[in-house]
Amino acid sequence: MNFTLKTALAGVMAFGLSAGAVMAQEVTLRFQHFISPKSSMSTDFFQPWADAIFEQSGGRLKIEIYPAMQLGGKPPSLYDQIRDGVIDGGWAIPAYTPGRFPEVEAFELPFMTAMSAEASSRAAWTYTQKWAAERFADVRLIATHVHGPGVVHVKGAPVVNVADFDGLKLRGPSRQANALLEAVGATPVGMPVPAFPEALSKGVVDGGVIPWQIVPSLKVQELAKSHTVIGGDRALYNTYFIWAMNNDSYAALPDDLKAVIDANSGIEASAMAGRAMDIGDAEGLAITEATEGTTIVVMAPGEVDKLRSIGEELTAAWIADMEAKGLDGAGMVGDAQAMIAAEAGN
Repeated sequence: MNFTLKTALAGVMAFGLSAGAVMAQEVTLRFQHFISPKSSMSTDFFQPWADAIFEQSGGRLKIEIYPAMQLGGKPPSLYDQIRDGVIDGGWAIPAYTPGRFPEVEAFELPFMTAMSAEASSRAAWTYTQKWAAERFADVRLIATHVHGPGVVHVKGAPVVNVADFDGLKLRGPSRQANALLEAVGATPVGMPVPAFPEALSKGVVDGGVIPWQIVPSLKVQELAKSHTVIGGDRALYNTYFIWAMNNDSYAALPDDLKAVIDANSGIEASAMAGRAMDIGDAEGLAITEATEGTTIVVMAPGEVDKLRSIGEELTAAWIADMEAKGLDGAGMVGDAQAMIAAEAGN
């Protein structure tokens, strides 16, 4: 944490400053993420959130946002950067370190989350407080959220039927998404999303699964010409994110600035992050539709039912895996389903 009036204490005697004046110090915090500053998460969540902090603190607390890992490191290191104080805060995907945060995988299971990222993100916060608060105790959670429905993007012919997955090499973001891709006959290739465009352009993968939101900033609409939407009221898969702060950086703040952070943390901050994803989905779809040579298909209900059946088997396997580790897999899945349904209205 960078106190911009870091010499204030030394100047108390020289200038006769009061203790209250010293406590009115200005603070700058550095937050980092791994995507473009032009993405909807940047324009509709990260920066507006930082602006709200600045305004509500009377200009005393400034959040500097560094996109595209400008402060160094790779996306999988973000959680540890936050925990260790390399940065004051940032955006991390627990799935980038497989097996480390098992409880939140419930939100990444097939057909778990609603089509609204905002609704599912509200549920993600409530769920996290019950099931994963201890797991995240070494950082200060500000928001937890998910993205919108995952879409299948490929360079060749579109995936119309479940059988069309067979033999494709597809980028996947998480352990659960990769298990689903493998179950439908694809070869999953795990990688952080910033690596996807290069892998696609070089033929390392034939395509991958990402939401519409991130398509334009990665220029995937220029690399993959076929896009398959999975219909229904639940998303094919999802990815769970956190927006969090270093515990020591938070603890060092004066109480009134802690209160500003607290007022911008929790279920409403999580909903704001999810809403940014929904905004980005609409924008990404529109940009892709306007791209020459694009084919967008919606998978037929009968084929979606086949995917759902596979998803149910994978969910049952996940529950068994969690219970073998001493965790209440059935309880976590049941709560996630109920909390999402309550927020989504179905």
